[in-house]
Amino acid sequence: MTAACRWDRRLSPISVDRKVLPMCLAIPALVMSVDGHSAEVEVGGVGRRISIWLTPEARPGDYVLLHTGYAISIIDEAEAKDTLELLEELVAASDSEAG
Repeated sequence: MTAACRWDRRLSPISVDRKVLPMCLAIPALVMSVDGHSAEVEVGGVGRRISIWLTPEARPGDYVLLHTGYAISIIDEAEAKDTLELLEELVAASDSEAG
C-alpha cells in the first residue's frame, strides 16, 4: 500500500498507512474585495488580507477555504456556514471544559 492520504473536511484526522496524524485546518472566509492576486476577507467579523494566487477566480461574495494566508479553494455558502457553525460548537465545548 502506498502512502496515499485520505482527507475529510469535517475535521477528522489524516490517515496515512493506518497512522493517525494531525491535520491542518482551513477555515471558511467570505471574500469582501479582490485586488489582483490579493483579497480582503472576513472571518468572524475580523478582516484580513490574503493571497488568492491559488484561486484567481475568487470574487466578492464567494467563500474560500483559508489556510496560512492563502485561499486554497472556493466553497459554496452552505458548506461554509455548516463548517463555521461546527467550529463555533467546538470552541463552545472547549470553553465549557476549561471553565
